[in-house]
Amino acid sequence: MKFKLLPLAALATMASLCLPSQAADPVVRGPESVSDFYNAGNKFIADGKALIPNARRAKNVILFVGDGMGISTQTAARILEGQLKGMTGEENRLAFETLPYSALSKTYSWDQQTSDSAPTMTAMITGYKAREGMLSVNHLTARGECDANVVQANSLKTMLELAAENGRSTGVVSTARLTHATPAATYAHTPVRDWEHNGQLPAGCGVKDIARQLIEVSPAVRTSLKVAMGGGREYFRHNSQFDPEYPSKKGLRTDKRDLTAEWLSSRGANARFVYDKAGFDAADPSSTDYLLGLFERSHMQYEADRANDTGKEPSLTEMTEKSIKMLQKNPNGFFLHVEAGRIDHAHHGGNAQRALLDTIELSNAVRKAMAMTNEQDTLIIVTADHSHVFTIAGYPHRGNDILGLVKDVPSVDGNGTSPSLAADGMPYTTLGYQNGPGAAASFANGVRVDLSSVNTGALNFMQQAAVPLGSESHAGEDVGIWARGPKAYLVRGSMEQNWIFHVMREAFGF
Repeated sequence: MKFKLLPLAALATMASLCLPSQAADPVVRGPESVSDFYNAGNKFIADGKALIPNARRAKNVILFVGDGMGISTQTAARILEGQLKGMTGEENRLAFETLPYSALSKTYSWDQQTSDSAPTMTAMITGYKAREGMLSVNHLTARGECDANVVQANSLKTMLELAAENGRSTGVVSTARLTHATPAATYAHTPVRDWEHNGQLPAGCGVKDIARQLIEVSPAVRTSLKVAMGGGREYFRHNSQFDPEYPSKKGLRTDKRDLTAEWLSSRGANARFVYDKAGFDAADPSSTDYLLGLFERSHMQYEADRANDTGKEPSLTEMTEKSIKMLQKNPNGFFLHVEAGRIDHAHHGGNAQRALLDTIELSNAVRKAMAMTNEQDTLIIVTADHSHVFTIAGYPHRGNDILGLVKDVPSVDGNGTSPSLAADGMPYTTLGYQNGPGAAASFANGVRVDLSSVNTGALNFMQQAAVPLGSESHAGEDVGIWARGPKAYLVRGSMEQNWIFHVMREAFGF
């Protein structure tokens, strides 16, 4: 047998194939070391072991509601906040995600599989599941019931009303109209959530409109309701009054009543009505006993747009801070409801970025409340009334722009990332909606629009959607509940949404 000698160059090539290759560094990576994950798990266990359930009675209760803040919204907002801080984002935690107790809330109502805000907030604030579109009345109430006596007989006492009767100060804060479903459920009782001002009532209807109910509350609530801030100014002023912020526009009421003036006259010399940031800043909590703030004709601005508002507006965090300062003057304690109402509206408009920025602002407000209160005597609960058909899809790599196109982890270490392509050969975004107005802009002549050159991070960008609807819809899955303080340990497992009321009632000891 003869052996053929190979050239030295060929031998060198063969030898190189047998040697371990020099591994390239991954282009996509997280910030953690190998030990970081394990050590974080150990700390989580240690922190859990150190928890001592607080069985004391609560002096104060604060209920935060992110309207429409489903789990996907919470997750995407967490990542966006982290990325705005220069992190990859996924490892970030919103302020309320650090609270020690959590659960899932089942959001169906008495007659809805996927609910609107009226029965869901009614459940949380009264302890009873109710009907679609109704505020703090039981499910025996007929749709459109106009007999005030019947509505009164079917009314459900709210946590705000119970707190007032038990000597606590109370407050309501929202970035939506104060007459909108979530804040209104704390003080109003009506079979139709849309009866926000008197002009929306049927002729001859004996039920009071929601704005009027805020002014004509029970004597106990009138004494206790120290602060009410949000939007909806045009619902409190009559249609011959010019608006203080938009001089060419007028109120909506047809009964010639100026409810803002009635608020002042019925609550004494130390009551104030404010409509802009200057008035808000001038209201000193130490010398103001009652504060009504109506900062827009309708809903307040989105957090992303607040700086450009004509009259300027306080942030949700600033309103929360001032409310707590006013309510803390009562040695008996307080109940405060705070709603980030515009998360919901941005989702309905198919605009994820505004929804996520308002969620981050809710987190800021919760952080401020945590800093201003003592967890030994103050129960803080953070939750949502319902979810939205908002999705986080594809297989984007760690740190991928949450508002951008999906880019997968490269299959070869060292390679760069590029947009992932769908079956139609075009890229797609991480965030999207199952339905909504984004569908109309998603397709042209039956073909999906190519987003390759589109700035999906633009503030007004509408995420693509599958089913065309003029307004994106709510979703029916569970939402989260987070809690700290007295009786917070009762928040656990899978909860019916109305049980949140019972946790608050037990914490107060009512």
